[in-house]
Amino acid sequence: MNDNQRNPFSLLPEALVEEMLAKSQEVGKALLSNVREVNIHKDSYRKKLTDSGLLKHISDLPHVSPPTTVGVDGAQIVDRLLATDLVACAAVAIEGLTPPAETRYWDKPFHKVYIHPQPHHNDTGTVIRGIMWELEIILAATAPHDVVFMDGSITNPFLNLNAALNKINEFPPSNLIDELERNFPIFLNAYHDITTSTRTDKLWVGVPKYTSKREIGETQDWPKNYDDRAILTSLLRPGEYIIPVPYDQPLEPWHINMSQLTNKTDEMEAKLSEIIVKINDLHVCYFRPHPYTPALRLEVPKSLTTNRYQLSTLLHALSYQCGTPGIIEPYPLFMADRMVKNISTAVPAFRQTATLEMAHGFEADLAEIFFTMHAYRTV
Repeated sequence: MNDNQRNPFSLLPEALVEEMLAKSQEVGKALLSNVREVNIHKDSYRKKLTDSGLLKHISDLPHVSPPTTVGVDGAQIVDRLLATDLVACAAVAIEGLTPPAETRYWDKPFHKVYIHPQPHHNDTGTVIRGIMWELEIILAATAPHDVVFMDGSITNPFLNLNAALNKINEFPPSNLIDELERNFPIFLNAYHDITTSTRTDKLWVGVPKYTSKREIGETQDWPKNYDDRAILTSLLRPGEYIIPVPYDQPLEPWHINMSQLTNKTDEMEAKLSEIIVKINDLHVCYFRPHPYTPALRLEVPKSLTTNRYQLSTLLHALSYQCGTPGIIEPYPLFMADRMVKNISTAVPAFRQTATLEMAHGFEADLAEIFFTMHAYRTV
């Protein structure tokens, strides 16, 4: 560990550090008042949840055998070099704690990756993020497990793919745009399978870590400076859950602009329409598995409002996969996140390998190779 890691203030002006420390104390006081407000009303909030029929305990649900689980997460990076950009994204699927072990056939590899040089462009990050979500959804759809945990909201592909596809005409012909278009029909089929599934023995579940949604708080008149997950972490006792309620839909209708795709078909339009119908039926529930776990936000299909066996399968899966203190999310999602986020630290090594390959085959001044493949700022 270097000096900067030991002392995070070592490179900051002393006066700036003192001012920030003083303001941090003010921040602490402000946040403490918010926490006290919730704590004062905790009993009345719990009673209102119980009286409204929203608050339940996992013991009320049917007993189920431990389901097989998997977590899927993705990451992307734009490594900005002096002469070009090196873009990469990956999706990784990690099986949950066993037993039970998944015995059904699962086509390898349990990851998907894209890496390629790309000319400088302001919107490269938007497009590579869209490709990342394509890979995540394709990978999640192929997992044979009983419960597939997806990092983030199930609605995220709408936001990210729509943003990426809207940039197609702003790019010159490139491998990046080709990859986005090539993956899209496969992605759409996979997304359709996930959102329209009527199987009772399989679930795809969105598990957002960060959220500002207040589906419960709006009906319960909770303070607006807290989202549902924050307050429910305080209110729920281990094993308690909030029954599925309708997802807070945006004012604008869901949309993915496929007009700029060269391979668009009527079948793709029909599948997108069916996906939107199911997304409009999306539901949300919260569950706190253990004392050392916060309330988890779960985005689930509407079927869980009536299928208590399916809901029990999900909550028992979470109880089993959140059994390690210190890991405040399902274990397979934690491992998938930890693995795939390392792509940002691995890309410089890939860049070095590419630089050596270029140097071996270059007859002129190697300084050109050095500057071409060097980061745009001093390292």
